[in-house]
Amino acid sequence: MNPTDTTRAGADVHAELAAGVESWRGKVHDLARDIHAHPELSFEEVRAAAGITELLREGGFTVETGTSGLPTAFTATAGSGELTVALCVEYDALPKIGHACGHNLIAGASVAAALALAPLADKLGITLKAIGTPAEEHGGGKSLMLEAGAFDGVGLSLMVHPVQDGVTYNPAGTSAQAVGRYRATFTGKASHAAAAPHLGVNAADAAVLSQVAVGLLRQQIPGDHRVAAYVAEAGHATNIIPELAVVEFECRAFTMPAYEALLVRVRRCFEGAALATGTTLEIEPTEPLYEPLLQDDGLAANWIAAMEVFGKDTTPAAGMSGGSTDMGNISQVIPSLHPWLSIPGADVGIHSHAFAALADTPAAYDVMFEAAKALAWTTADAATNPTQRSRFMAAAYSRDTEDSRA
Repeated sequence: MNPTDTTRAGADVHAELAAGVESWRGKVHDLARDIHAHPELSFEEVRAAAGITELLREGGFTVETGTSGLPTAFTATAGSGELTVALCVEYDALPKIGHACGHNLIAGASVAAALALAPLADKLGITLKAIGTPAEEHGGGKSLMLEAGAFDGVGLSLMVHPVQDGVTYNPAGTSAQAVGRYRATFTGKASHAAAAPHLGVNAADAAVLSQVAVGLLRQQIPGDHRVAAYVAEAGHATNIIPELAVVEFECRAFTMPAYEALLVRVRRCFEGAALATGTTLEIEPTEPLYEPLLQDDGLAANWIAAMEVFGKDTTPAAGMSGGSTDMGNISQVIPSLHPWLSIPGADVGIHSHAFAALADTPAAYDVMFEAAKALAWTTADAATNPTQRSRFMAAAYSRDTEDSRA
């Protein structure tokens, strides 16, 4: 096949995939809207998982539910090619604020791309897996599934993530921060707050001091580091010296060494508060660690070419963006793509009520389907480019291999 024939064949596949996305538009749109209308928290995404798997079965996928022992996880498989491709599907919501991170759009884009790719999977020489990954917001579903073997044999993994308007569609050089989440528990001694305050050991004071120390620390850390905390418990009655206080906190940085150094400094803020108040302190992790996100350059180039077809801004990103994702854990061991999906008119930040509303608008769903086509094209281009295909075949993830590297 000469270069002209290759180009024509690629164009034909792109056209077929775009038509495939369009053929499923109505049902995927309804699915995404239903997910938005019925937000479910981490590990509780029963309705969303059921709706997604029902549609994937209709599209010819063989579906396994309860993957990795997680009731709302699933693996839907089509094709039997040597190269295994994973499209990650997210569908959990945020507490009290619903789909303010646009996971309804993430699910819709991945599902539409999967449905379009399924009939061409054997032609492309791929085994296609649409992997339902619960608990991205809190719980680290992908990390748990990676460790349990759900991504064994996968050579490349893809998904998209919506953001506010004006963000470039060029993912090259972008990243996401490592994040670790913890619970600090101060234990003191209860006493009557009026009759015998001197006999008490005030755990609430320790919580206050820890927050003050963290606040002062923020002035002395790099600008791309983040620390956030809130007091989950610190007393229940004004006339009792609180004997227990709980502070939930997290640390973020763009590299693991920077994250680990930051965590040491933050822990000292809590340890100092315990020392000052005479309380005892216990710090324990509450979720799996989310690792930094790595974007694969080859997949990014395929995505950029697709986005230029839609006339999107693909100028290089100014720098690494904030936030964190358990897709980072996948990207550390499997070539991955996690590009940003800019919603037109979304002039507010994610994780807000306003963004949740914008994630359920016609403009949002239009870019969701553009992203679905781009995901399908990016996958097809990777599968049919001999250099990329060879690289991804060689990169197929194996826990045994990864364990030996460790």
